[in-house]
Amino acid sequence: MTRRQRDSFNEINITPLTDIFLVLLIIMMVVAPMLDQQGLNLAVPSNQEEANKIDKEPKIITITVNDNGTYDYDGNVLSSENLISTLKEESKTKTDGLLIQATENSTHGSVVKLMDAARTAGILSISMIGQ
Repeated sequence: MTRRQRDSFNEINITPLTDIFLVLLIIMMVVAPMLDQQGLNLAVPSNQEEANKIDKEPKIITITVNDNGTYDYDGNVLSSENLISTLKEESKTKTDGLLIQATENSTHGSVVKLMDAARTAGILSISMIGQ
C-alpha cells in the first residue's frame, strides 16, 4: 500500500450525517407545537368548612339492583316502569351521575335496563360497583 492510498482514508465525510440531523431538527420543530399538553383544572376549597360541606352533600344517585330484578333507591323499591321518571327528577338535584350497586346474583338484563333508563333520563356519568 502506498502512502497516497493510506492518506485517502484519513478523512470521514460528515455531510450525510449533517443532512440527517438537519432533517430531524426540522421535523422536531414542526411536531413540537402540536404536543401541547392539556392540564387538569381543579377547584380547591378555600377553607376547611367548605371542604366539610362538600363531603356532606352527596350529589350522586345511588341505586341498588337486587337479585329479583327490583331497584332500591333511598330505601324505596322502584319498579322498572318508574325508573326513567325517578332518574329525571333526581338528576335535577344530584348532578354528579349515577352509581349502580349490583348484588351478586342480580341479572345482567336488570343492570342494562337501569343503564338505558339513565341514558334516556340524560345522565351521562354512570359508575358501577358490585356488592
